[in-house]
Amino acid sequence: MNVGRAKEILESADMIDVTYDGAPVIIQHVDDTTKMARIYSKQNPEDERDVPVLNLIEEV
Repeated sequence: MNVGRAKEILESADMIDVTYDGAPVIIQHVDDTTKMARIYSKQNPEDERDVPVLNLIEEV
């Protein structure tokens, strides 16, 4: 995924399915400079981490 699309998903009122390493996640923040996203797991909201935006997959 690219940074622009990650920001669109973050700002969208719709729930758009995104995965990281095969697990469903929620995007909390996207950093344009570092191209990193702050995410957390849908199954474990306490599991927050920063990951490369390129590693996020939009499920269709």
